[in-house]
Amino acid sequence: MTSPDGPLDCAPAVSLSVEALWKMPETELLSAYYECRRQFVEKKFARDTQRARLAWLRARAFVTGSGGVTERMNAVEASEELGRKGQEVREMTRDLDMLKIEVDLIDTMIRLRGGHGAPPVHAEETAAQPAEPEGE
Repeated sequence: MTSPDGPLDCAPAVSLSVEALWKMPETELLSAYYECRRQFVEKKFARDTQRARLAWLRARAFVTGSGGVTERMNAVEASEELGRKGQEVREMTRDLDMLKIEVDLIDTMIRLRGGHGAPPVHAEETAAQPAEPEGE
């Protein structure tokens, strides 16, 4: 998607209203969808990498700790560094969820249009056409 200032990323595209997305040309809507989807996949990969790194750091802290199992578990849970990293992962998850909502919204717009740019059918047009009788 482009604007007078250059290409838009996913966030400004979705800050538009649902009506604006509905009126958006199909090519721009599809490019916004693919851009949002690409950002979602990149951020999900980064979040999953951080989550795995955090799990590895927790396991390493547990193994290198001294004392019994309970003492080592308490030391891992009390670690400020691991707590900070856990908070970062939670924030990444929140951002990822917001991006997923944006992807789903654009996807819904595409599906409501028929997926291939078919013009939307208005209620007045469908009411004007007679219904086919059943059983024939």
